Amino acid sequence: MRNELILQKIIEYSENILHYCKDNTDKDSFMSNSLLIEACVFNLSQIGEIANKLDISFTEEHLDIPWNALYGLRNRIVHDYEGVN
Repeated sequence: MRNELILQKIIEYSENILHYCKDNTDKDSFMSNSLLIEACVFNLSQIGEIANKLDISFTEEHLDIPWNALYGLRNRIVHDYEGVN
C-alpha cells in the first residue's frame, strides 16, 4: 500500500510538470519563464525525494526505471540549486 501511495504522488508530480509545460513548445519559451522553471524544479525534487522512500524490494523488481538518477537529480537540485541548468 505504501508503494502505491508513493507511486501515485510521483504520477501527480509528473502530471503537474506536463500540465505546466503544455503550452511551452520550445526551450527558449521555457527558459524565459522563471516561475515555470521553479515549479518544474520543485516537482522534480519532490519526485526524487519520495522515490527514495520506495521499498528496496520494489525498486529491485523494477530495474528498468533509473532510480539512482531520480535520487541524484533531487540531490543536485537541493544541494546545488544555482548550478541546475
